[in-house]
Amino acid sequence: MTMRLRRYRWSDLDAVWELHRTCLAQVGIVAGDGVYYEDDMPRIIEIYLADRGEFLVGEVDGRIMAMGALRRVDDETAEVCRLRVHPDFQRRGFATRMLEALEEAAARLGYTWLRGDTTLAQGAALELYRKFGWQEVRREQQGGLMVVYGEKPVTTRFSSEVLGHH
Repeated sequence: MTMRLRRYRWSDLDAVWELHRTCLAQVGIVAGDGVYYEDDMPRIIEIYLADRGEFLVGEVDGRIMAMGALRRVDDETAEVCRLRVHPDFQRRGFATRMLEALEEAAARLGYTWLRGDTTLAQGAALELYRKFGWQEVRREQQGGLMVVYGEKPVTTRFSSEVLGHH
């Protein structure tokens, strides 16, 4: 089973919103808990794509089963956010592939730092970020959840291969 990555388009909004809600409900994150937000959903093009960011979706058999985004923080830093894989498609490497694509996009867009957060309830996300070399910078209690913040420098391993450096 393969996932096809592509850039978000306006017609994806309902599917992306449903994926977002399904994945957060799976780990017990709900509206009003201090962590849940979705005010960016109706403005994905404005917030992500039109402001030096990226928003990718992953399709399996024409259905959106994964998503991930980069949001501009400042000239050097982008935030990885909205990284989701539908529960029926987890543990197949889709999040790894999405995070690789987002890191490549960050390098292409000229960022030098990536930032992100997840909760202690999202163990798979914590493990994925650790695997990619993210360093925890702080934890913060929000509502009933412990939010873990991390960051890492943008790697250029992809572009250095193209340039012939070792």
